[in-house]
Amino acid sequence: MPTPVKEVDPGELGSLAARADERLEPAVTRGLAVEFPVVRAAVQGDQALLQYLSELVLPVEVQALHAPAVARGKFGYSDDLKSFNFSKRIIGFGDFVSELLEPPLPEEAIAVQGIRVREAAPRFTEENALICAPAGGEYRLWLGTRAEVAIHCDPVPNIAYVAGGNRRFTLFPPEEIGNLYLGPFDPVPNGTQISLADPLEPDHSRYPRFGGALARSLFADLEPGDAIFIPTGWYHHVQALSPINLLVNYWWQSDGARPSPWDALMHGFMALRGLSPADKRVWRAMFAHYIFEESGDSGSHIPPHSRGILSRPTPETVAAMRKSIVRSLTSLNP
Repeated sequence: MPTPVKEVDPGELGSLAARADERLEPAVTRGLAVEFPVVRAAVQGDQALLQYLSELVLPVEVQALHAPAVARGKFGYSDDLKSFNFSKRIIGFGDFVSELLEPPLPEEAIAVQGIRVREAAPRFTEENALICAPAGGEYRLWLGTRAEVAIHCDPVPNIAYVAGGNRRFTLFPPEEIGNLYLGPFDPVPNGTQISLADPLEPDHSRYPRFGGALARSLFADLEPGDAIFIPTGWYHHVQALSPINLLVNYWWQSDGARPSPWDALMHGFMALRGLSPADKRVWRAMFAHYIFEESGDSGSHIPPHSRGILSRPTPETVAAMRKSIVRSLTSLNP
């Protein structure tokens, strides 16, 4: 059985967010946003919540997802993994909210995901901002009907609060990646890989290692006003359990100027994955020593003035390395 996510008070949640660069665990704070206008509206009912939103939205277009009734609310891949089991359409955000206001709700699952608040409803942030959120981030809205978002992870830390409806989060640490049976890199539904395994209906014959990941997972059931902190790289499966659901999340990055590790992974696919077992042994040890510093600071025995790229990165050394990488890549035969 999964273990409940630990619960912390609001002050501790802010401290966790401020230390998001450290190796951390998820945490939940109950009632963090319970006094926000959006949550107070949601407590009055779905119609009050949607009416509140309709008064704030600007005339911007968003992408709405539609999963047919046969998908049972699960947004994921088609059977051949070449596309998805849902369709997309462009609609005005206000029009989407208005559609939800008109009963009855459709049998299909519909949702808009990751809507930038500063573009779609800037007043929303003024009225519903988290005091504990670190600077430099961005609020987004996730609005829709009953649905299930497949296991995925985010490349930055995340604080999210339930503004309307109820949600269940099932979380897996980054080290479980090999047991989650992630799908292809292309296509991906929303910028990141998703798991082919379903924690609600696990197929242990097809995905035998997934049972171990489930045994080590965490879960959190959130009501309106409850918040969750998800550290970078923690995989999570999200169920929107109510007829109408609204999640507000805040992503931030402590060092936006740093080159993306994702680019290094893509380079690794090109340069490392096809190596012989002997060469992989060599480069596994090189990365463990120089990149992940499993034996400590790999340049500590060298005088500071001679460490070069073994020192902490500076804008100058990063620029020099980038130039070298670009020169190397452009010299390859197409």
